[in-house]
Amino acid sequence: MPHPNQKIIPFTTKRGTLILRSFCQPDEIAKMTFCADFHAYAQYNPIISQIESLIKAASQPDANVTLAHTPDGLIVGLSLLVYPDPDERWLRVGLEIMMELAAIEVSKSWRAGGLAKKLLSLAVDHPLEKERIFYMVGYSWTWDLDDKQKSATDYRNLLIRLFTGEGFAIFQTNEPNVMLRPENLFMARTGDCVPEETRKQFKMVRFNLDI
Repeated sequence: MPHPNQKIIPFTTKRGTLILRSFCQPDEIAKMTFCADFHAYAQYNPIISQIESLIKAASQPDANVTLAHTPDGLIVGLSLLVYPDPDERWLRVGLEIMMELAAIEVSKSWRAGGLAKKLLSLAVDHPLEKERIFYMVGYSWTWDLDDKQKSATDYRNLLIRLFTGEGFAIFQTNEPNVMLRPENLFMARTGDCVPEETRKQFKMVRFNLDI
């Protein structure tokens, strides 16, 4: 049964028309498959490349799994908005406050057409967006730097432009994985209805000052 907040939008590209589908449910995802080139290239591994992983994500409370797929059900792009894992520091901001843009992936053969921007826009079009802090963590070792010979700095700037367009801003943090490389990135967007005390807690948690 479709999610009550699901949006289904046709998206025209040079390669043909895709369907963008937000709030995908496990039974919908189970009928789909990844397109042939949605897999590892050189040193690049998509964060999500198994249908089972998508189904697991879609089964989580309040999750928004957004897919770009062909009319016959081949997945060429995806975005995931989910609550952080139990071992992540961000849970200490408050129960069900932080939600992570855990992945935005587009198959190589479908890039450069604005698909990532649309997937992000649909991911954050969430009924709880005013009560949540959305965040993303960019780790340079997960980026596809072979594509068009991008440098890590180039890719970082691309992500900043993409997420800034949806109201995200760069925040400093001493989270160890973010600090491992200078190109790594932490961005967030705070909902209008997030209380001031929660905003202060978010700052404390970013620097591990709450423990």
